Amino acid sequence: MMPSTSTFSARLTEAARLVEAHLQALLADNVRHGEIARPARLMEAMRHAVLGGGKRLRPFLTIEAARLFGLEGQGPLRAGSAVELLHCYSLVHDDLPSMDDDDLRRGRPTVHRAYDEATAILVGDALQALAFEVLADPETDSDSAVRSDLVLGLARASGLGGMVGGQLLDLSAEGRYGAVTMGEAAVRQLQMMKTGAILTFSVEAGAILGKADAGARRSFVEYGRALGAAFQVADDILDREASPEALGKRTGKDQEKGKATLVDLLGLDGARRECRQLVEKADAALESFGDRAQTLREAVRFVVEREV
Repeated sequence: MMPSTSTFSARLTEAARLVEAHLQALLADNVRHGEIARPARLMEAMRHAVLGGGKRLRPFLTIEAARLFGLEGQGPLRAGSAVELLHCYSLVHDDLPSMDDDDLRRGRPTVHRAYDEATAILVGDALQALAFEVLADPETDSDSAVRSDLVLGLARASGLGGMVGGQLLDLSAEGRYGAVTMGEAAVRQLQMMKTGAILTFSVEAGAILGKADAGARRSFVEYGRALGAAFQVADDILDREASPEALGKRTGKDQEKGKATLVDLLGLDGARRECRQLVEKADAALESFGDRAQTLREAVRFVVEREV
C-alpha cells in the first residue's frame, strides 16, 4: 500500500523546512573556525541563490533513503544540505550568459542579473566548496570512512564524468563546437550525466550514511538512475507545455537552441510512456525493501506528475 499523497506531501514539506533552516545557518554572516572573513556581498548573493525557493527534492531523497536504514537527524540533514548547495551552484553557473543565459530562476532574477556576472561565478565557486566542507565535517558523521565515501561520491557525480561533463555535452548538442546529430543513446547518456548523476547520488548518500551493504547500494543506484532519467524527461515535457509563470523560469529555450531531448526523439506521447516505464523500473529496484521504501516509490511518481 502506497502512502497517501497528503502523507508524502507532508514529509516533503517538513524536509524542505528543515533543510531551509539548516541552509540559513550555513549561510549566516558569522565567521567560522578557520575562516578569515565572510564578505557581505558574497554572502548576500549566496543567500539569494539558495534560500527561499525550490522543492528541496535532492536533500529529501537523502533524508528518506537514510531513514530506510533507521538513520535520522543531523547526519542526513547535513548531507542532503550539502547536495543542495552543490545543486544551487550548478544552477547559478548554468544561468550565466556564457551557458544558458537565463534571467529568471524560481521566479526571481538570476544571480548574475541581481548582482553581476563576476559575483555569480564566485557564488557558484563558494557554494561548491561549502558543499564539500559540510560533507567532510565530523558533524555530518563521526566515521571518517563514511565522510570520505560521501565526498568521493559527490565529487564523481558532480565532476567531469557526471554533471560538469554532461553540461559540456549539452553545450555541444547546441552545435557550439561544430554540427552534431545526437541519437537516442547519446541523449540518454547526456541526461544521465547532467541531471541524473546528482539525483542518483542524493539517494546513494542515504545508503552510505546508513552503512548499507553493496547489494542495497546497487539497488539504490538503480532506483536513483531511473528517478533521475524520469526527472529529466518530465522536465523536458514541462519546458514544452508549462508557462514561464508556472515554472518561474523561461520555457521553450531547449527547442529554441536546438538542444536534443527525448521529447524531440520520442514525441510527447512517447516521452510520457518513457516516464511510466521509468516509474516501473524505479519500483523494481526497490522491491527487496518492501514497505520500508514506500516514500521513495512515491517520490518518483511525484517527479513525473509534478506541474512545476
